[in-house]
Amino acid sequence: MSEELTELTAAEALRRVEAGELDTDEYFDAYAAAAAADDLNAYLWTHESNGERPAAGGQGPDQPLGGAPIAVKDIFCTEGIETTAGSRILEGYRPPYTATAVRRLSEAGARVLGKTNMDEFAMGSSNENSGYGPVLNPWDPERVPGGSSGGSAAAVAGRLAPWAIGTDTGGSIRQPASLCGIVGLKPTYGAISRYGMIAFASSLDQCGPLTRNVTDAALLLRAMEGRDPCDSTSVGIDGGVELPSREDLNGLRFGVARDFSHEAEGVETGVADSFQATLETIESLGGTVEQIELPHADHGLSAYYVLAPAEASANLARYDGVRYGLRANGDADLAAMYERTRAQGFGPEVKRRIMLGTYALSSGYYEAYYGRAQRVRTKIVHDFAQAFERVDFVVTPSSPTVAFKLGERTADPLTMYLSDYFTVPMSLAGIPAVSIPAGLAKPAASGPELPVGFQIAAPAFAESRLLDAAHAMQQAIGFDTRPPGLRP
Repeated sequence: MSEELTELTAAEALRRVEAGELDTDEYFDAYAAAAAADDLNAYLWTHESNGERPAAGGQGPDQPLGGAPIAVKDIFCTEGIETTAGSRILEGYRPPYTATAVRRLSEAGARVLGKTNMDEFAMGSSNENSGYGPVLNPWDPERVPGGSSGGSAAAVAGRLAPWAIGTDTGGSIRQPASLCGIVGLKPTYGAISRYGMIAFASSLDQCGPLTRNVTDAALLLRAMEGRDPCDSTSVGIDGGVELPSREDLNGLRFGVARDFSHEAEGVETGVADSFQATLETIESLGGTVEQIELPHADHGLSAYYVLAPAEASANLARYDGVRYGLRANGDADLAAMYERTRAQGFGPEVKRRIMLGTYALSSGYYEAYYGRAQRVRTKIVHDFAQAFERVDFVVTPSSPTVAFKLGERTADPLTMYLSDYFTVPMSLAGIPAVSIPAGLAKPAASGPELPVGFQIAAPAFAESRLLDAAHAMQQAIGFDTRPPGLRP
């Protein structure tokens, strides 16, 4: 019975709960058992650590997520529950408050099932940068799940959670969703409060859902979006979020930029073939595919890896061994304690980005690096604005490749950063984008067939239209989100 329950989408389970056909505790316990048997290292904490089941969620119009379990990326503060952001420097830290996004989910009736593993401080594209070991991809345990929200993506794909939330700074929801064969949505910047979400790059970070289908993503987004007085950058989504119902794409225009699509350098053949097949699906559903120009998109990655590390170098200055988390002892000198704490607590990738960011902001280099990167960001914003005057959506592959092997790119940071080539420009522009599973492809080297993601981007705050189109496409594609080991 537990296996049957974990195959339900969250929306299907909630319909059964509302009809009195499914008990919320039975539903929660099915996933609690699955999470306890986690063999993917997807969780850093589960509710069983407290020795008790969370209180049952309510039901009714004010609590539409009544009783449903949810996995939460360990970057969201949860009162009294250890929150590490995947870093040893925050090991043992228990926040005195709960992030607004998590609180709103709880108020909507959801129950926190566990906290998921992640790249340290959300810095990574493979989940190998976690201070608590890498997460394994449920499609092939020898491969990465993507990052930085890899724990959330693997938990959903591996049936260890019905759905999850993560964060996306440059692709950290969409890229792991692509590699794990699920849906991942990065909402418009400001749609969901960042309060209580441990900061990496404040002008880019955004919370979003990882789910098995588009309807579930819409349900979570509807519960989390909205203005929050604790976050001055939050504005919510005007008119709220409608659940998707569209079955065709009649009258919709989809833009493809030649140098920012399957024809871009570094895109695997299988990914390119899947992308082309999905464009044909769009046309079969009544949509039109047009060539557009995004002349500055290929500079997005370069700009991002100046801007994001610069903001990180400022945000991570607070981890000094004084206020919370790890404190290295053995030296009476304050500066030496700072240095030793940060040396012991931060991993190599975090140190690399702090040094890059500090250099970019340093006297004499600020304008040459940070200032120029901001101007590129503005150009990318204008590129998308012009594109959306011609088309309704911009589409790209979600990732240039399928999931790569553990350890394959750890010695080559530049190759690792290229994993975010297609996702970064949307983050810089602050617009919503969703990755949906589009099919299977073999890696460039030998290996099993693995999921391929298809990314759809829309104008700011057009989430309802975006999810409606994505829903129609996902229904038509009919991708089976179950990894081979979970199929009958």
